[in-house]
Amino acid sequence: MEKAGMEKTGKERAEMKETGNDTGQTGKRKSGADGKVSAARLYRHYISVIIRSKMQYKKSFFMYSLGNFLVSFNVFAGIFFMFRKFNNVKGFTYSEVLLCYSIVLMAFSLAEMFARGFDTFPGMVRKGSFDRLLLRPRGIVLQVLGSQFEITRFGRVLQAVLLLGYSIWKGDVRWDFGKAMTVVFMIAGGMALFSGFFVIYASLSFFTLEGLEFMNIFTNGLKEYGKYPMGIYGKGLLWIMTFLIPFALVQYYPLLYLLDRRSGAGYIFLPLAAGLFLVPCYFLWRYGVRHYKSSGS
Repeated sequence: MEKAGMEKTGKERAEMKETGNDTGQTGKRKSGADGKVSAARLYRHYISVIIRSKMQYKKSFFMYSLGNFLVSFNVFAGIFFMFRKFNNVKGFTYSEVLLCYSIVLMAFSLAEMFARGFDTFPGMVRKGSFDRLLLRPRGIVLQVLGSQFEITRFGRVLQAVLLLGYSIWKGDVRWDFGKAMTVVFMIAGGMALFSGFFVIYASLSFFTLEGLEFMNIFTNGLKEYGKYPMGIYGKGLLWIMTFLIPFALVQYYPLLYLLDRRSGAGYIFLPLAAGLFLVPCYFLWRYGVRHYKSSGS
């Protein structure tokens, strides 16, 4: 009987959650604003618990943060020494490339910090601990997001902030409110895009645990190639990064607007279109949950 209970599919458990009949759920589900506030409070509690546990070993935290800072610093050093030999890369100067790299680095680091639960999710499936999440009267996405919070990525975020400030100081961008908002939207759109890839990575683990390392092409790979404007790689790759993988929407075209190489208010809000990438990612996630069967371990 116990084994049979463990073999419920994700679809059955999701339906039980919707009807309020799942194990451990009593009374009426909160809805509307109260439900949202409750979910936000629960997420903050998840994060506070993780931060307190990390800060129990302060030296370890600072060493990991320093390590992340130094790893990203190597990329900056590579850009610096390359521009000691060349004045520009296909028309983009040193400060312009730094501006591009700092925005991509910040978006990736924030996504890795907040969406780390999806990045480590295959371990939950492998160990069978995902079953516990299905039995709890809370949203699965909220629980996965709250399962991990990579505060040690603060070192990368700090470096991104320093590089962004340096590129603004050294660059020739004529800043105004619209361009400042463009940078904010680039970071938000990039964070959504990278988080979407983490969701895809987690969704694929419902079907296979082998060979998922290829997803690093779309996470760490995009972060590395994204340190230079996508236009320098050719029209073919730029087309792919515009219409298939909307990375150019958060990196290349808004950057051209910041550098006064494109005009039009539409470029300010263009990075937000990358947020639509989360829609198919979420549907893939839901498809995986509905077809999930317990590991039985």
